Amino acid sequence: MINFSPKSRYNFEDLLEIMRILRSEEGCPWDREQTHETIRMNFLEEAYEAAEAIDCKDPDMLCEELGDVLLQVVFHARMEEENGGFTMNDVADGICKKLILRHPHIFGEVKVKDSAEVLRNWDKIKQKEKGQRSQSDAIEAVAKSLPALMRAQKIQAKAAKVGFDWPDVSGAMDKTAEEMCELSSAISDGEGYEEELGDLLFSCVNIARFLHIDAERALEKSCDKFALRFKKVEEAAEKQGKLLKDMSLSEMDKLWDEVKKL
Repeated sequence: MINFSPKSRYNFEDLLEIMRILRSEEGCPWDREQTHETIRMNFLEEAYEAAEAIDCKDPDMLCEELGDVLLQVVFHARMEEENGGFTMNDVADGICKKLILRHPHIFGEVKVKDSAEVLRNWDKIKQKEKGQRSQSDAIEAVAKSLPALMRAQKIQAKAAKVGFDWPDVSGAMDKTAEEMCELSSAISDGEGYEEELGDLLFSCVNIARFLHIDAERALEKSCDKFALRFKKVEEAAEKQGKLLKDMSLSEMDKLWDEVKKL
């Protein structure tokens, strides 16, 4: 029997203890079986659910989802502690030191005039800290596990910091048109269209960067818009006593245009 007294309110130390119990010999079989790899996707899913709570402007939901994210952090730290690696205190120690190091204008003698200068200093300190001797090193350090649109935008921004960039958005627009033609040719040739499609998407992300738009967020909104319009089209078809699968493409297009006008 596990010796753990219920409380009316728990704190962070309680969370650490609960995780220790769950991973112990007397704990939960499922929790004991997990590894960094098996719960990797859980971490990503919980982070996205927290992001959704932010989008919904729902503080109660956000509180709950942040708890789920925190659980993942504690879970990974506990596994490392069991293996003789780092502990949760090491995680806290590392981030505290990083914050102090990267805020010399707060914890040191450096003077800054605005947030832009703060970010420039942050990048310089980060490059020195990570041993990045070139901008290529900084680009290669962008996490490959990021969503592709987000990774593309970060890579482009880092390249732009050394002047490898179009003067304005028109250059990015022209490049996108060029990539569209190359994709069309590849489709006609029947080969190389995956690479050309990737180049086209990369160019579209560049346009987003020039317009100060989050490419990932922009696509999310388009997905939401499509889902809503599709639902309305299906409802419109049902009002006519029809099912979409029984309609022609031209009939569905007509309904789509009507929904779009609304």
